[in-house]
Amino acid sequence: MRKVAIIEGDGIGPEVIRSAVDVLRYISADLEMVSADMGQGSYRRNGSYLPQGTIDLLKESDAALFGAITSPTTYDPSYRSPLLQLRREFDLYANVRPVKRLHPSIGLVELDVLIVRENTEGMYTGSEREVPGGVITERKVSERACRRIVDKAIELCRAEGRGSITCVHKSNVLRRSDGMFREIFYERVKDSGLQGRDLLVDAAAAALVLQPRTQECFVTLNLYGDILSDEAAALVGGLGFAPSANIGEGFALFEPTHGSAPDIAGRGIANPIAAILSGAMMLRYLGMGSKAQKIEAAIPAALGQGIRTPDAGGRLSTTEFTRGYLEVLSTF
Repeated sequence: MRKVAIIEGDGIGPEVIRSAVDVLRYISADLEMVSADMGQGSYRRNGSYLPQGTIDLLKESDAALFGAITSPTTYDPSYRSPLLQLRREFDLYANVRPVKRLHPSIGLVELDVLIVRENTEGMYTGSEREVPGGVITERKVSERACRRIVDKAIELCRAEGRGSITCVHKSNVLRRSDGMFREIFYERVKDSGLQGRDLLVDAAAAALVLQPRTQECFVTLNLYGDILSDEAAALVGGLGFAPSANIGEGFALFEPTHGSAPDIAGRGIANPIAAILSGAMMLRYLGMGSKAQKIEAAIPAALGQGIRTPDAGGRLSTTEFTRGYLEVLSTF
């Protein structure tokens, strides 16, 4: 029995995570699912965006499934992103975002790309200091972080049968930091059996649009990966179709890439596909690959039968979609 923490979060987070939990309960009896608290709602209830009890529970868990959080709308110098805190607390160094067109009537291009993003350094160190007339943000790129994110990307490509991998960087401008990342990439990929190449980040953004069928895997630094994965998701229909994982050495947190979407929260129309697919990624991480495969295969089938929320051209509520999807899943 594997223990997983369920963190619903804010906005549409509870709506889509409840759908994902319904799917997990249907497909697997091998999970002990325990609720945990995090986000703006947690702050109102507990006075903390990330209670110590949640951290303690995660330390006892094999993985976590998380919805979304709402950040303060006004500047608060004491606020620290709870998600970034978790990434640092558990050293969740690899952000893994598979982006795939799930049905030919949804999205703009045929794309099936894996974006593996360094998750702990780069522009997201949070180290900023004011200077006269402005602010300086410090960017960190270490050899260790570069090596392990490239190695994780190679491992995932091999596991998924992908034949090529692309290093995305900006070494023509950031010669020392991105140049080091590029050099380490070629050192690590040399004997991997994969075809390695590199692209400047602006060229990679264009390639997703102009040559989507030839993109298999991008491995990249923090900010680049954040932007490129949102672009890729938009090309296949939107963030409602894009799952993700934050993976460390002994723990992983899985989440849809969309935010808390307060504009539609509570209306019952949120698309739970990204959350459901994040749950499938969690099952695969926990060694339940065959069950994950069934969950994934049932999504295109359900979409093909017209089981869709409004963002995908349908009229179903989140709950109605989940009910229809489970009927399709029962046939796999």
